[in-house]
Amino acid sequence: MTQRVTYRRRHSYNTKSNKVKVVKTPGGKLVVQYRKKASKGPMCGDCGISIQGIPHLRPQEYKQLSKRQKTIARAYGGSRCAACVKQRVVR
Repeated sequence: MTQRVTYRRRHSYNTKSNKVKVVKTPGGKLVVQYRKKASKGPMCGDCGISIQGIPHLRPQEYKQLSKRQKTIARAYGGSRCAACVKQRVVR
């Protein structure tokens, strides 16, 4: 039979914001590690695909990045994907 683990924080329900991973410590004890929510990252405003070159982070984590890491150095930098910018220029 497997060893039971308990949450380490007060939030006691299995919700999206309370996901955990069970890890075995070097001492052989099972403990809980909290998982961060996965982020979709910035999407193109025209076609909806993910914009390459910008990391997929949670909104608060973008505060820590410098401007050059949050945008792309071209017209419509962090807003549109390369293919959509190309279409706009040709049109």
